Amino acid sequence: MVRRLNPGQSDNLLVGTETGDDAAVWKLDDNRAIVSTADFITPVVDDARSWGRVAAANSVSDVYAMGGRPLFALNLVGWNTDELSTELLGEVLAGGNDIAEAGGFIVVGGHTIDDPEPKYGMSVTGEVHPDKMMTNAGLKPGQSLIITKPLGIGIITTAIKNDEASDDIAAAAIASMTFLNDKASVLAVAAGATGCTDVIGFGLLGHLGRMSQESGVDSTLMVEAMPFLPGAKDLAAAGIIPGGTHRNLGWIDKQVDAGSHDETTKLLFADAQTSGGLIFGVDPAEADGVIADLLASGHTAAVVGTTTAGAGTISLR
Repeated sequence: MVRRLNPGQSDNLLVGTETGDDAAVWKLDDNRAIVSTADFITPVVDDARSWGRVAAANSVSDVYAMGGRPLFALNLVGWNTDELSTELLGEVLAGGNDIAEAGGFIVVGGHTIDDPEPKYGMSVTGEVHPDKMMTNAGLKPGQSLIITKPLGIGIITTAIKNDEASDDIAAAAIASMTFLNDKASVLAVAAGATGCTDVIGFGLLGHLGRMSQESGVDSTLMVEAMPFLPGAKDLAAAGIIPGGTHRNLGWIDKQVDAGSHDETTKLLFADAQTSGGLIFGVDPAEADGVIADLLASGHTAAVVGTTTAGAGTISLR
């Protein structure tokens, strides 16, 4: 759909629509570039303030995925004023402001419409050095792949909606979704990463598959090394898997060599995430140091794969 558009061209547009990257990047001068993104979601948890925090963290993540620093944001709201109180909306917006304060940016306004289904997110503007940005076309052969958050959000939020997730499982998922990718972004750039994306709606397989294609590499993922949220594997085995995750696998399946791994394993790797972590590539000599720094700063991070020259195939091993 986006490929049908005919956007204007400019030498200042460093990242546009061509590679389906996380955000647009516009060069101002040799030392500064603007990062621009927008995202909004429907409720994934019951508590209004928690939903606001999740949605805001999800929105600003695209700036971090580019190696950038957020500056300010505009709220994007769809609200059913006939069914939902303005006090409840105030709680959602307060959650967004919590994330802005934690991320060091400010909310400067926004736009609200009447909508039968509530939606909330942000348009975020940030900055990045043109020579230090990460893109989804920046992976290189011979790198180690690092992920900074566990998978399983889509499965667990589906279980929450169906009252099939324990309080502990739900709390761990909310903590993961509201954990910012700011420190992970800084550590990735410092380690020399040039290829990065955040793992959100299209799942790990979808986002890594696009990044691998755009980078001209094949990626091998080590199944046993992948971190998952508590309860995610058991819930998946019980058949609690969102429709979006099934669609994700349908879109990417032809790109995946699953080896001896079963359908449930593939679905776990295709699970549609909200406010997931970053996945990026670094020189293998840097990997242990990056993991140590990530773990020390509270991340659930792991080296989960490698890259070789190729055309975008993902192998599960």
